Amino acid sequence: MRNRASRTAEHVALFRAVESARVGDRLFEDVYAVRFLSVRYRLVASLSRVDRIGRWVERYIDRRWPAGPRASAVVRTRLIDDLVDEALAGGVQQVLLLGAGYDSRAYRLPRMADARVFEVDHPLTQASKRRLVRAHVPAGRRTHVTFVPVDLVDGDLRAALVAAGFATDESTVVLWEGVTNYLTASAVDATLRQLAAMTGAGSRIIFTYVDSSALDGTGGFAGVEEWQAAVRRHGEPWTFGLDPAGLPDYLADRGLTLSLDMSALDAGERYLAPMHRREPAAPWYRIAMAYR
Repeated sequence: MRNRASRTAEHVALFRAVESARVGDRLFEDVYAVRFLSVRYRLVASLSRVDRIGRWVERYIDRRWPAGPRASAVVRTRLIDDLVDEALAGGVQQVLLLGAGYDSRAYRLPRMADARVFEVDHPLTQASKRRLVRAHVPAGRRTHVTFVPVDLVDGDLRAALVAAGFATDESTVVLWEGVTNYLTASAVDATLRQLAAMTGAGSRIIFTYVDSSALDGTGGFAGVEEWQAAVRRHGEPWTFGLDPAGLPDYLADRGLTLSLDMSALDAGERYLAPMHRREPAAPWYRIAMAYR
């Protein structure tokens, strides 16, 4: 896996920051997202605290990328927050963030404070993240987090985690968000097999993926080309997708059992519609969870 300190990751942090600036009808509050932004984007996020400006920012983003990356990002954040919280409430005490990027759940979800959290990322990406965390997260709110720098192309994930104190026989919730669509088929296969082999029974692996029919054009989805063009411009083209119909068997072959597979569009119906928020979310961007 290459360095994921990326423009795409910053855009997702911007979307979380703008969502957090809402008053009354927001999906979550991420007070750290703004800290991961460039000066220009930080200004946008700050101005979004003014309701009219915030709604204008959302409409501008949605017009520029009509396929719905903003709404898809915020509903996937909320859905994954809920899945993680459910796992922790059920007694899971170990969390692995794989390709953690600018994820701030370790510091903003209350139940995370009582878990052992391992953040894995490319060494260069993680060095930047650690500087920001030290600058903006109080020392007492980050003692439960262990940073594990690993290049997943050349490094040994299991060895690095064990050396850092990760318990391979313990039930774990694994987050692998916003990563698989930038990898190769062999890399996704190898990582899922490794996760199944190095986590205890009852572990949950939460990951996102792109419907393969959106990549090859057979799905007939509107707006895919614009979204793909945007990530290509930033040097981060999508390279991998999965077939939702074949996902149960794909995971079973790797020692995992599918328990949830939801499109961002359906997540929007779950979370946005009750707030009377009609915002575009992609039917081909998906959030899945599998049990070990």
